[in-house]
Amino acid sequence: MEILHEDRDLFVVCKAVGVLSTGTRKNEAFTAENVLSNYLRKGCARSTKHVYLVHRLDRETSGVMLFAKSEEAQQRLKDNWSKNEKTYYAALRGNLKEKKGTLTSYLAEDEDLFVYSVKDPSQGKLSQTAYEVIAENPTMSLVKINLLTGRKNQIRVQFAEIGHPVVGDQKYGCNDPFRDRLCLHAKTIAFDHPYSGKRLTFDTQLPQTFLWLFPGF
Repeated sequence: MEILHEDRDLFVVCKAVGVLSTGTRKNEAFTAENVLSNYLRKGCARSTKHVYLVHRLDRETSGVMLFAKSEEAQQRLKDNWSKNEKTYYAALRGNLKEKKGTLTSYLAEDEDLFVYSVKDPSQGKLSQTAYEVIAENPTMSLVKINLLTGRKNQIRVQFAEIGHPVVGDQKYGCNDPFRDRLCLHAKTIAFDHPYSGKRLTFDTQLPQTFLWLFPGF
């Protein structure tokens, strides 16, 4: 996990694919949250310092994340979350008929933690994903995504439901044969600093897998 920025109040990091944002069970020691907390403690076993999770990325998704160094900074970042700009890149199966648009649906989650769209707005959460196709090959599309809302598995579910699942998605992609990784990356984020109010923007490199699938991009 690469630290892109650190100041008195927060961390900006680039999480690798396969790393959990935060633990779901007590025995999951290697998470982005735990790694940064240990970094703050600087080897002192008695230290109680820890980071505060601001938002999550799926284990299979790589890219930029924010962590706060205090509960107050965490809350300030969450309170202003709607003002943030988050850009993702995804490789999708097939070629989209509409090269630019916005996907809108209401997402719900079942007992097996599977997310899906529902027709009744009262049964789900409004989810909107703006996208633009920026590269294609005969069987795939590379899309740039502006996440307008931040629901669990939102990008993966919405594109799968229109027949263009994320490449490598074993959960929503009907046993996709691509095994290298889930081709979804949180590339950039822009947000206001919780105390100075200064607009900060951070960009990350597109993973090598994407460049391999779309040579020349």
